[in-house]
Amino acid sequence: MKKETLLRHPLTVRLCHWSIAISGILLLFSGFGQMPMYKRYNIVKIPGLAWADQYALTLAIHYVTAAIFTAAVVYHLIYHLRRHEFAIMPRRGDVAESIQSVKAMFRLATMPRHEKFQAKQRLAYGVIGISSLLLIVTGLIKSYKNLGNIVLEPLFLQAMTMLHTLFGMIFMALFLAHVGALLLKEHRPLVPSMFSGRIAKEYVDEHLPGWSGDS
Repeated sequence: MKKETLLRHPLTVRLCHWSIAISGILLLFSGFGQMPMYKRYNIVKIPGLAWADQYALTLAIHYVTAAIFTAAVVYHLIYHLRRHEFAIMPRRGDVAESIQSVKAMFRLATMPRHEKFQAKQRLAYGVIGISSLLLIVTGLIKSYKNLGNIVLEPLFLQAMTMLHTLFGMIFMALFLAHVGALLLKEHRPLVPSMFSGRIAKEYVDEHLPGWSGDS
C-alpha cells in the first residue's frame, strides 16, 4: 500500500535550495584556493584536483559561483516575501524551544509541538541567512575595486577581507552542522523531500503535528 505524502517543498524552492547549496560549496572551495593552501597541504594530489592551486581558475570559479549564489539568495527572498511565506523565519521562544527539543532527544523533557520547521531549523536559517547576506555584501565590496581605476582605503578593504573570511568560516560551520543534523535518525526522513518535494504524512503526524501541510 502506497504511503500518503504531503508536499513540503515545491520545485521552485528545491531548485533555489540546491542552487545555493552547490554554489556555496564551490564558493568555499574556490575561496580557500585563493589563500593559497591546496598545494601546501597536498590537496592538488587528490585525483581530479590537480588544478586546485591555479589562482586564475579558482578566481574565475569564485566569481561565477558568487553570481549564482547571489542571484539564488535574492530570488529566494523575493519569492517568499511575495507569497508571504515566513514559516522558517526565527521567532520569539525559538531558543527555549530548541533547548527543550534537545532535552527531549535524551528523554529529559517532552518534545515541543513542531510546525513545518522546528525551532532549531528556524534559528539555523536565521544565522545562515545573515551570514549569506554579509558574505554577499563584503564580497561585492571586495570586487568593487576590480571594476576599474578604483582605490579603496586600505584599512577598510582589509576589514572587509577579514569579515568576508570570517563569515565564510561561519557559513561553512553551519553548513556542516546542517548536513550533520540530517544524519540523525529523527531528521533522516526529511532528506528525500529536498529531492522529491514530498514527505510521508505519517512522519508529519508524528514529528510535525503543528503543520497541516499548508505552506
